Amino acid sequence: MNALIYTLGVVVFVLGVVLSIALHELGHMYPAKKFGIKVTQFFVGFGNTIWSTKRGETEYGFKAIPLGGYVKLVGMLPPAKGADPHEVRKTNTGLFTQLISDARDAEYEHVEDKDLDRLFYRKPWWQKLIVMAGGPTVNIIIAVFLFAIVFMGFGALTPTTTVQAVSDCAISDAEAGRTCTADDPETPASKAGLEPGDRITGFNGTEISSWETLSQRIRANGSKQATIEYVRDGRTLTATVATSVLARADLDDPTKTVEVGFLGVSPTEEMERQGPIYVAQVMGDYVEGTAKAIWHLPVRMVDVTKAAFGGERDADGPISVVGASRVAGESFTIDDPTWSERAQRVLVLLAGLNLFLAMFNFIPLLPLDGGHIAGALWEAVRRGIAKLRGRPDPGYVDVAKMLPVAYGVGALLMLMSVILIYADIVNPVSLS
Repeated sequence: MNALIYTLGVVVFVLGVVLSIALHELGHMYPAKKFGIKVTQFFVGFGNTIWSTKRGETEYGFKAIPLGGYVKLVGMLPPAKGADPHEVRKTNTGLFTQLISDARDAEYEHVEDKDLDRLFYRKPWWQKLIVMAGGPTVNIIIAVFLFAIVFMGFGALTPTTTVQAVSDCAISDAEAGRTCTADDPETPASKAGLEPGDRITGFNGTEISSWETLSQRIRANGSKQATIEYVRDGRTLTATVATSVLARADLDDPTKTVEVGFLGVSPTEEMERQGPIYVAQVMGDYVEGTAKAIWHLPVRMVDVTKAAFGGERDADGPISVVGASRVAGESFTIDDPTWSERAQRVLVLLAGLNLFLAMFNFIPLLPLDGGHIAGALWEAVRRGIAKLRGRPDPGYVDVAKMLPVAYGVGALLMLMSVILIYADIVNPVSLS
């Protein structure tokens, strides 16, 4: 049964990835068609075509390897300055020059005179910007939508003011996890007689309605006396005890420790539906974490490469779609979750993936969307400066000159994908 549920998790995740890719490409194609750009192909996947159909001038289909997709926008590369794209080019001897010339020829192989005004490069810079930013923007929208479903629909585990456990001894965060000894001081909560199930309603005369408020009051109390009101079995009781002072993690900077008041209780957690502000906070945390992950990706890839050949795999390191699919399968079976929990786990996984795809695609390097976005913005800057100075229009930005960089980045991305997939097969990341 577990194998069947595991497989279901993988299938659901893969279908979510395919749908995310399709919507990303739709984010490019829809504005492109609205602006009159000729679109000849819309494919999800790479490799051999497994199905396709033609509607109007555009061929739609699926390819064998669901690791990406593409939309063919005709005229993304402008012809060389002073050149007629309909004429046969002269042979070049330079390697990069030859590559650029071949790419330009391939771009205009099927362009007719009636298509000249529909070429991508001839469109205003702001239309190019919208078309190229459309894909990753759709991924951001998907991420927001999925996070909203999870936290506003299902809810999030939220600490309450009901006591789950009372610590036996007062030990610092640095010693957390060790067994209490006879030499360790008793916690104030234990001295006050608090028990699991007690619901704390007041602290030093302040009404307590949330764990966050209670925690702040305790930490600020230092070693002073505290009057605690709580409800047990329907009865309101009061206890007075001095809180301890311990070194705890700083709430603003978890890497630092501060001396704060300590009571010695941990809260129960319940699923509570959240609002838009909570979703925005989660998105902010994910954006920060994703930005750090992308920044440290080169170093992390070195670690993954070592792990692929016998080293230890970092559970927080990068994974491929293959690895993510395995994680999705495990998330459906580990800890025997309910179907609601399974849905939340896979939706959060897909939301995080979409956010990563969006931010990664915004990197200003070809062949990523960010490279074309940078070209459109540079075109706007050049033309704006020329207009202000009364100089002739400098014309379109020739992104073809960046093709050597695009080929290099593309080769590097392919190599990274191969290493990640191999590592995810021979030394996968596991949730258990």
